Amino acid sequence: MRAVSRWLDRFCYNHPNFGLPGLMKYVAISNVAVYFLDMLTNGMVSRLLYFNFNAIFSGQIWRLVTFVLVPSVSGAGTGGAVQISFFLMFLLTTFFYYWIGTALEQHWGTTRFNVFYLLGILLNVVYGLVTRASVSMYYINMSMFFSFATLYPDMRVYLYGIIPLKVKWMAWLDAFFFAYDFGFYLTSGYILGAFMPLVAILNYFIFFWDDLISILHRGRDRAAHRADPQTINFKKAQKEVQQRKGYLHKCAVCGVTDADNPNMEFRYCSKCNGYYCYCMNHINNHTHVQ
Repeated sequence: MRAVSRWLDRFCYNHPNFGLPGLMKYVAISNVAVYFLDMLTNGMVSRLLYFNFNAIFSGQIWRLVTFVLVPSVSGAGTGGAVQISFFLMFLLTTFFYYWIGTALEQHWGTTRFNVFYLLGILLNVVYGLVTRASVSMYYINMSMFFSFATLYPDMRVYLYGIIPLKVKWMAWLDAFFFAYDFGFYLTSGYILGAFMPLVAILNYFIFFWDDLISILHRGRDRAAHRADPQTINFKKAQKEVQQRKGYLHKCAVCGVTDADNPNMEFRYCSKCNGYYCYCMNHINNHTHVQ
């Protein structure tokens, strides 16, 4: 995984002019166009564009690419209030992913974002051809959202324009649904379907491999730090300090405190086993506690 990540980094560095600037703008416009055409043709346009294994091997090879244009939300075949609700959901979803994609392109640059997006499409196409499954843009968009959440975890977005949520909370919720899908397909005996979410967002793991490894290492180091005897002794000393009244530091030899002599300086001995405080008269003149 790391080797692939490094190779992609070199590719992006050596080909700074690769890709289409503002890619998500064209994807969003195409989604809007297909959505309205679906409304006029009762969904016929999407049926001609979506990924279908049998149709592809019957000669309709354009489906290898055009499934990207199929809207994630469709209101074809509905009417009245239901159609309006589908349309509003489509607008919100399309704008949200357009906004995320634009932010990623601004952060990464055109080349890196295009490579990320195209790699996601390629992985989905390969998976669909191997397993004969019907793939869509759902997981590609989710990998884009996970990337955004990794780069901007504390950014707030307003769900339905009302509820403020941090991006990282939404990402954890989506990760839960991914795990649920994996478990559901696995327990149902559909092994190939179980690995669809993992394969479909493999581009996310490739691009953020080093960052994810660093996060795991930091978590392991924090756990080791909390379990370290020195940390435990220090927290114990802090608790004792909080329980004291009238002083913060007390010499372990003579008992003088900073309340008795505000001008006295105190130090902790690094050679003693634990956090023992000493005044300046005894920091270099005491028996080390072992």
